[in-house]
Amino acid sequence: MSRIGKSPVTIPSGVEVKVDGNVVSVKGPKGELSQEIHSCIQISQEDGTITITRESDAPDHRAKHGLYRALLFNMCQGVSEGFKKELEVIGVGFRANASGQMLELALGFSHPIHFEIPKEIKVSTVSEKGKAPIVTLESHDKQLVGQVAAKIRSLRKPEPYKGKGVRYLGEEIRRKAGKSAAAK
Repeated sequence: MSRIGKSPVTIPSGVEVKVDGNVVSVKGPKGELSQEIHSCIQISQEDGTITITRESDAPDHRAKHGLYRALLFNMCQGVSEGFKKELEVIGVGFRANASGQMLELALGFSHPIHFEIPKEIKVSTVSEKGKAPIVTLESHDKQLVGQVAAKIRSLRKPEPYKGKGVRYLGEEIRRKAGKSAAAK
C-alpha cells in the first residue's frame, strides 16, 4: 500500500472542504482551490480529517492514491498558510523590479524582459546594494508558484563557470573549472 496515500489529511482550522462527486473544493483565509479526482479514488471526510482510499491494487491506482493525497494536503496547506518561492538574480548588471503584476528583469540581454505574473500570485523584489536582487513569489496554489518560478528561472539558467543567472534561493550550482593555461 502507498504509505503517503494511507495517511489521512488533517484539515486546519478555518479551512472548509467540500466533496461534490469527483470534485474537491477547499476554501480558506488565503483563497479557494478545487481539484478533480479520478473515479478510482474515493474520498471520505469525517471530524477534521480527509481519508483517501483506492478501489484496487493496480499500479495506476496505487500511483493515483499517493498523488491525490499529496494534492489535497497541498491544497489544505496552501489556503491556510500559503506557499513562497524565492529566486536570486546573480550577475553584474542583472536587475529585477516588480510593479503590480509585471516583473521587469535585466538579465544581460540587449533588452529588458517583461514577465507578466498571474493574478493569483503576489510578487515582490528586494534589491540591496552589494547583494543579488531577490524575487519573492507568494500564493495559495503550490503548483502555480512552482511553475512560474521555473519559468522565470528558465529565462537565464545559472551557468556552471561563473554562476550567473536566475537560481532558487539556496540552490547549489556545480561549478566547473575554466580553461587551464596552454602547455608549452
